[in-house]
Amino acid sequence: MRASRLLSLLMLLQTRGLMTARQLADALEVSVRTIYRDVESLHAAGVPLYGDAGPAGGYRLLDGYRTRLTGLTADEAESLFLAGMPGPAAELGLRGVVTAAQLKLHAALPAELRDRAVRVQERFHLDAHGWYYDGDQTPHLATIADAVWNERRIQMCYRRWKEPTDVTRILDPYAIVLKGGKWYLVAGSGEHIRTYRVHQVIDMTVLDERFERPADFDLAKYWRSYVMDFRSRLYQGEATVRLSPPGRTRVREIMSSAVVEALERTASVPDADGWVRAVVPIESLEHAHTEFMKLGGMVEVLEPYELRERLETTARELAGLYLSAKLNLVR
Repeated sequence: MRASRLLSLLMLLQTRGLMTARQLADALEVSVRTIYRDVESLHAAGVPLYGDAGPAGGYRLLDGYRTRLTGLTADEAESLFLAGMPGPAAELGLRGVVTAAQLKLHAALPAELRDRAVRVQERFHLDAHGWYYDGDQTPHLATIADAVWNERRIQMCYRRWKEPTDVTRILDPYAIVLKGGKWYLVAGSGEHIRTYRVHQVIDMTVLDERFERPADFDLAKYWRSYVMDFRSRLYQGEATVRLSPPGRTRVREIMSSAVVEALERTASVPDADGWVRAVVPIESLEHAHTEFMKLGGMVEVLEPYELRERLETTARELAGLYLSAKLNLVR
């Protein structure tokens, strides 16, 4: 266990450069005192590791020192190949780079690990897109990714959902996130950090200016907070509905986890025909109208009245349309 930790400490310094004892302790989930002991052990083993004192200090390896003792286990080698996603890599303009890296890693692995890695590639495939959606058209994605990597400021024309729809912003691109087959840009705008759908970028220019990425920006932490905030703002009301047994099954297939959870939590005892009454969250009247129309006669909206009235009007229009078409066919 300790030997593995010493190797991990060495790998952290090799890949990240200067790190404080606290940063190393947090990364390895041990105490700072343990890091001090491990550093002494590496010194004793002849590793050219030294520390700088002061607020800007920390531990670092002697310039040019590299270790070849990567110590890949079988599980680690397999996970590296599981992490490869050729589709998103191609969209980022990295298909060739990823392929080359996998080939080099494959060639460097011992025979046993190489065989296991090949078996993983033959048996597992990661597809980030949904069944009914092939992903966004993102012609500017590769350029944005390059600006993110090189910390270059961009000028972006973006189409919003609200008026004015088309706006131009000068942004500091911090990161790119792929979620549900859709690409998002996380960027600084003045004192704020905002998220933009890459699909909505109309035009963009990479500027000659560079920006300094905030030292305390944590992408994973930001994204978790953004998703939680998005979900809290998503549902603005509730609807009381009746659902048939097939309707309950269909809800689980096509609606969000929040709606499914609310349905299961609030569903009444089924009546003689198997129908249940439940209260589910809705985003807006327009969105709820579209979603419940997908269920056809498997759902009856009881409240709010305005939503029920909209569905009733649509049902009358559909009935009139098909009845008129039927009469024309008879004639």
